[in-house]
Amino acid sequence: MTAIGYEFLRASLQLAAFPPVRPAYIRPVTRVEDSVNTLAVPRQVAPAGIDPLSHVLFALKHEGTNLQVLADALPRISAEDMIAELNKSPSGAYIRLACYLWEEFSGRQLVPIPSIGGPAHPLFDPERYVTGPVVRNARWRVLFNGIGSIRYCATVRRTAAIQTAIGSNILNRTKQFIASLGAGLMDRALAWAYLHETDSSFAIEREVPSEDKARAFVDLLRQAHEPRALSEEYLVELQNAALTNPYNRAAAFRSEQNWLAGPGRGALAVTYLPPPPGLARELMSELTALAATAPKVVDPIVAASVIAFGFVFIHPFMDGNGRLSRFLFHHALCQSGQLEKGLLLPVSIAMKRHEADYLTTLQQYSRQVRERWGVRWIDEGQYDFTFQGTPAIYRYWDATPSVAFGYRMAEQALEIELRQETEFIARYDRIARAINAAFDVRGSELAALIRCCLDNGGVLSKKRRKQFADRVPETVFDCIEREAKAAQEAVEVGSGESDGASLAPR
Repeated sequence: MTAIGYEFLRASLQLAAFPPVRPAYIRPVTRVEDSVNTLAVPRQVAPAGIDPLSHVLFALKHEGTNLQVLADALPRISAEDMIAELNKSPSGAYIRLACYLWEEFSGRQLVPIPSIGGPAHPLFDPERYVTGPVVRNARWRVLFNGIGSIRYCATVRRTAAIQTAIGSNILNRTKQFIASLGAGLMDRALAWAYLHETDSSFAIEREVPSEDKARAFVDLLRQAHEPRALSEEYLVELQNAALTNPYNRAAAFRSEQNWLAGPGRGALAVTYLPPPPGLARELMSELTALAATAPKVVDPIVAASVIAFGFVFIHPFMDGNGRLSRFLFHHALCQSGQLEKGLLLPVSIAMKRHEADYLTTLQQYSRQVRERWGVRWIDEGQYDFTFQGTPAIYRYWDATPSVAFGYRMAEQALEIELRQETEFIARYDRIARAINAAFDVRGSELAALIRCCLDNGGVLSKKRRKQFADRVPETVFDCIEREAKAAQEAVEVGSGESDGASLAPR
C-alpha cells in the first residue's frame, strides 16, 4: 500500500506527530471510501508525486484537519512553493487554509500574494467535527472554529457515538430527574453524591481522605458553581485543598519536569512525561482561556472532557493533577449554566467503577507521547530526559476518545449512580417507616439491618441475623425482608416520600 496525505507527510518528513486515526492509502477502488481503519483512495484521486504541498491539499480536502501534522509539515514547505500554488487558484479553499496555517505555524508572512477571493471557509468542517466559536481571518477568508485557539486546540470528531450522546441531552435529563424528587429525597441524594464523588476521586488516586479533607473537597465541589474564572492562583488554591500531604502542596505551576511512573524498573518505569515547564505554563494559559468560554459555547460535556483531560495531560503541578482534573469536569458543567446551583453529576463515581476504561482513555494519548521522549535511568527516582518530539504533540490533540469516555461516564452517573442511590433511599425510607410503625428498634441497628438487607438483594444473611440476635427480635428480621421485597416491587422513585430518617453513607 502507498501512503498518501497525512501519513505520507508524517513518514516522509519524519515528523513526531502521532499516526492518523484513519490513514489514507492508494487502493484499487473507484472512489474515496471510508473504512474502519483506513481511507481507501483511487490512484487517479491521489497526489501524483512526492511534493509535500500536494499531500497537504489532498489531506485537507479528504482527511479533515490534523493540526498536529500540519504544524510541523507546513513550515518545511518554502514560501515560494506556497505562493506558486496560490497563484494557480487564489480563491481555492484548501490552498487558502494551507496558507493561513503556514503563516501561523512559521511565524512569517507570504508576500506578495494575489487578490484572495471565494467564500470564507471553516478550518474544521462542522459536519465532521464538534466546533467552537468562529474567529474570522480576513486576509485568507478563513474561519477558525476549533475548540481552543491556533496555539492550543483539541479535535473532537463527530463519531456516531458522540453524535448520539450530544442528542441525548444528559444535563437536561439530570435537571428533570432531580426536579422530579421531593425536597427531602433530593437533598439526601445530592448529599450522597457530593460525599461519594469525593471518596471516588480520592480512591482513583489510591487515597482515603480524612473527614476534614473530605469535607474540604465537598466544599470545593460546591464552589464549582461560583463564577470564578480559572487562574494560576485559583488552581493553586484548589491543588492545596485537594492534597492530603502538605509537603506536596504547590505555590505555583511547576518549574521542573515531572513524570508518571508505573511498576516497571529503570527507564521502563516512566509511563508519561507531560510538556516541559515553560511549554506547560504557556499551554495552561491557553487552557484557562478555553475554560472561561467553552462551557457556554460548546456542548458542556464536550467542553468538560476537553478541559479535564487537557489539564491532566499538561500536568501543571507535581502532584494532585488527577483529582483536580475531575474537579474541572464538574467546574465546566457548572459554568455552562445548564446545572442549577447545588446540582452535581457524580462522574468520578462512574470513573471509579470503570477505572480500567479511564486508564485506557488516558493511555491512548500518554503512550504515544512517551515514545517521543528519551529516558535514561541514573539512580532511584533520578532520570535524564530528552524530548525528541515537538510542541505540536501537546498543542494539538485528538480529544475524541476523551469526549466519548466523558459522555459514557455522564450517562452512567445519571442512569446508574444517581437513579440507583435515589431508589435505595426511597426503599430505605419505606422499610424504616413500616418497621418503626410496628416495632421499637434502636435507630442505628435498624439502619444497619436495612442497608445490609437492601445490599444483599432483599435478604438478611444468617451472619447478620446472628450478629443482631441478642438485640433484635426474629420477627423484625422477617418483617424487614418482607418490606424490602414490597419496596422493590412497589416504591416509585421520584415520589418524594421521606420522613427524614437518617441514612448513613453506604
